[in-house]
Amino acid sequence: MTTTGDLALTTSIADLPGVQRRQVDAFVRLGVLSLAHLLHHLPYRYDKEHPGASLGDLPPDHLVSAVGEVIETHPINYGKRSRFEAVLRDDSGELRVTWFHMPFLRHKIHAGDVIRVEGTTKRSRKGGLEMTNPSWSVADAGEMDPAYAAGKGVRLRPVYSATEGLPSQTIESVVAKNLDTGLALIEDHLPDEARRSRELPTLREAYRMLHAPQDEHEAGEGRRRLVYDELLLVQLGVALRRAHRLRTTRAHALKWDERIDGRIRARIPFTLTPGQESVVREIAADLTTDAPANRLIQGDVGAGKTVVALYAMLLAVADGKQAALMAPTELLAEQHHASVSRMLEGSKVSVELLTGSLPAADAGAVRERIASGDAGIVIGTHALLSESTSFDNLSVVVIDEQHRFGVHQRAMLRAKSGRSQDELDEREIVPHTLVMTATPIPRTLSLTVFADLDVSLLKGLPPGRSPVETSWYPSVRADEVYAHVRARLENREQAYVVVPAIETNDEEGKKSLRSVASMVRRLGEHELDGFRVAGVHGRRPRPARERVMSRFRDGSIDVLVATTVIEVGVDVPNATVMVVEHADRFGLAQLHQLRGRVGRGEKASACYLIADDPTPDGMERLKALCASNDGFVLAEKDLELRGPGELIGARQSGAASFRLAQFPEDQELLLLCRRDARAWVADSPRLGKPHEALLKKRLLKAHGGSLDLSEIA
Repeated sequence: MTTTGDLALTTSIADLPGVQRRQVDAFVRLGVLSLAHLLHHLPYRYDKEHPGASLGDLPPDHLVSAVGEVIETHPINYGKRSRFEAVLRDDSGELRVTWFHMPFLRHKIHAGDVIRVEGTTKRSRKGGLEMTNPSWSVADAGEMDPAYAAGKGVRLRPVYSATEGLPSQTIESVVAKNLDTGLALIEDHLPDEARRSRELPTLREAYRMLHAPQDEHEAGEGRRRLVYDELLLVQLGVALRRAHRLRTTRAHALKWDERIDGRIRARIPFTLTPGQESVVREIAADLTTDAPANRLIQGDVGAGKTVVALYAMLLAVADGKQAALMAPTELLAEQHHASVSRMLEGSKVSVELLTGSLPAADAGAVRERIASGDAGIVIGTHALLSESTSFDNLSVVVIDEQHRFGVHQRAMLRAKSGRSQDELDEREIVPHTLVMTATPIPRTLSLTVFADLDVSLLKGLPPGRSPVETSWYPSVRADEVYAHVRARLENREQAYVVVPAIETNDEEGKKSLRSVASMVRRLGEHELDGFRVAGVHGRRPRPARERVMSRFRDGSIDVLVATTVIEVGVDVPNATVMVVEHADRFGLAQLHQLRGRVGRGEKASACYLIADDPTPDGMERLKALCASNDGFVLAEKDLELRGPGELIGARQSGAASFRLAQFPEDQELLLLCRRDARAWVADSPRLGKPHEALLKKRLLKAHGGSLDLSEIA
């Protein structure tokens, strides 16, 4: 541990110079527990401070530092509206200063005092300049001389995230008292050559540039170094994980030829689209080698990912092995099981469903068929991960809506191959893994969250699909929306109505959200009376859900009121209209998924979003959805609105949360870090060289858990 005098980077915030005892709890609330945390607490912006002694020359609407003699003070007490006013003067003019809720200043600031105030100026109603709640300190009369400020230029003043009892100015003061000491303790994990070739400052200098920049260029250079580090560590982590996987594991190389290809296609009741053909070829190339496939299949809503997954699973079955598909919800697993079973009806392939709600006896029988190898394709939920579920020869794993599963859950399923490795080959046998998402992913995120995956883009929609017309209505116009819905129903079409709640919130004083039960009752009795309305949600027992979905699918139900359980996997071509109540409560990607439940047949389809007084971000989401049917365009907009840490379950997926990196602004730096990381790991697959020890230590600390790097430690 590097130390300077009595201080180290681990020194408690309570023991640092400039920190008062009453401020410690506030620092802790900000996550600043030590000197290292203080250095990492970076400014989030800079104010331009214009120093000067001439009050008459101060610019309005700028952060300034000004010195003047107090000529008047006015304590004004109106209970909670108390304030203290002072007027400062020098040879050039005056400045009126007001402090609210600080009555004690009447005992500290008096006429005749010379003080310095630091704050933002603004024009008063009378035309002069004023300042509100500035920081202040006692000054010397000599500082009022214009020559005092001569040669002082504009200063970038750091502004820090603050909290009650700990304003930014106080944090700035504490940082200033400890910066030189802290910088001396920083060790750089980048070799000099790597740093110089990228024109990056040292880590020590980067922190100095951010906390005390000489100008905007310096602040930018300091940020660039820390963003590079942030992105490089993520890319190194995924590159190491990928290299370790290829070095220590192998998969069964599955057979594939024209005969097998023909048998599989015979089970698919339609011709594959060009996009599906392209992805099938990529998958076949993966699965016919012993390098474990690790491929992400992403496409827009309705692009036909399930058929591509089925092709991969049937390749395993054709070679006498097993395949599994894991879905995040029972409803989605049930939908997959139903559609796969229909396509394989009459074949010798056994398709099993395993979910947590199966009765114990039924689940036990299914697990026996899985363990014996009699089950060729197994579709299920987290129940596939239980210790009591074992496979005979699992060779292909498909994980649907993979962002809802964590890194460790995916690893648990990969570990269930069922066969021990060859005695002559120490590599562990694992299944080929395909992960699917119906949520299009911005390119920058696919290079971070899924950087260890090969990516297949499933482009285009099956023939006969048409774009869905989307529009937004306030709730006062809901009658118009349901009039449109009624017209559709009278044309023997079907409709979805999505609501955010299962049950009505009847708490006094709160506006109730639309719920499944209340909307089924309301629509059946009023707007859509005469039509068959039913509801479904995730809390209903599986048999009841299946009955409702089956009746909706066969046309026995006209309107399905549901929560977001229908977000993915539900395919009813005759459903042509979607209504989303309280649409501003849903994310952009989720709204796009819901909209994807319609437009699945040849009839023109519509989506109506009902929302009142959405937030600015909510309004942006609704506008974006109305303007575009392209999921990839919407994904980029979602990234812009919410940032990478909140999208697609990034944290559950093993993604880093970025403190400094911003996308798409830092995409070029991300691509540079990706190239650098791959080259680095190709040269040093374990980061085992002496000069890499600190880099490896910081990588494991930052991302060892989220990226599952325990095996390379």
